[in-house]
Amino acid sequence: MPKIPNGRRVGQAAVNALRALLEAHDHIVQEISGQNDFGEDFYVTFTEDGEVTSDTIKIQAKGGDSWRRGNGYAVPVHHHSGTRAEGNIPVYCVIYDPGTTKLHWANATQQLRRSGPFNPPRFIGVSPNAVLNDATMAPFVAQARRYVGRYRGRQAVLTHLGEMSGVDFAPEDHVLHFVNGYDEDLIFWKRPGDALATLLLSAHDWDPYLVSLKSLMRSEIPPPEGRNNGDPEHEWDDLDLPTAEDLELDRTEVMWVASCFLSTREADEGPENDLVTPIECEGCPSCTGEEPEEHATSRQMCSTHTSLLASSTGSRPSPTCCNARSWPCARTANSQRRSSPNSAPSKASPVSSAK
Repeated sequence: MPKIPNGRRVGQAAVNALRALLEAHDHIVQEISGQNDFGEDFYVTFTEDGEVTSDTIKIQAKGGDSWRRGNGYAVPVHHHSGTRAEGNIPVYCVIYDPGTTKLHWANATQQLRRSGPFNPPRFIGVSPNAVLNDATMAPFVAQARRYVGRYRGRQAVLTHLGEMSGVDFAPEDHVLHFVNGYDEDLIFWKRPGDALATLLLSAHDWDPYLVSLKSLMRSEIPPPEGRNNGDPEHEWDDLDLPTAEDLELDRTEVMWVASCFLSTREADEGPENDLVTPIECEGCPSCTGEEPEEHATSRQMCSTHTSLLASSTGSRPSPTCCNARSWPCARTANSQRRSSPNSAPSKASPVSSAK
């Protein structure tokens, strides 16, 4: 007579427990029939306030002690790495532990994409802390829906930059992107309301550097008033933060970072506060078209550039911090861009939440 496989009971217990939990929270569960089962057991479509959303995931449910490891649980990838990493519906793995009767979950697609196609993992790791129950259902659904929508609108850009740098950016974060003349990527990352930002540089293998604008401009501007007593230890209160020289940033990149600080601060404070007021250029050579004189004043910035740094740092920059010849005024650059609709786009790609 036919015999029932030993793992059938616990496997079915995993399926039943997961289905019951999801349906108890009004989410739509569609079981995949055995003849169409290529590694996944469910399609789950999430609902919100009684309405069906457009967010769907696939789930592979496993049950039994065989999936347990010393540091949690593990599900073999086998030959599913390509379809799960590149498919348009993310796949989640859910483990049912019969010893504790708890469900544990992991985002298999996310783990595979982080590892890349040349070094795919053999197993999907499932943390024992990632418990799925009534209390954790809301954050699980929020994470899954956010991941499903990672290629929609602005989130698509954040997803691309996150996969490039290995960082998970929150939707509300200020994230701006720049490509320099050497095709090196720079990412400015700042959480709303924070005074400091994080710079991520491809030239530094995406190591994160916490910076302030004053720290980057430390060699270009005098120390704050009352602190210039000749002792470097007392001149600045941010000596632990890297300078532009430490990060090997040129002046174009530093000015880009300065504009990032200004735009994100304006977004945090709101346009009604008139944080930044228009400043008319008083006639630098870039605006007038005149040839600059060959003496010390040729290294002075126009008032527009001076005001940019002064409003960002609270200090007046040194008159030798940039060369007027190589720094076109922002007003000129903007007018040229507006007057030349067919000109090549700038390599700086703002993706901040600032409008």
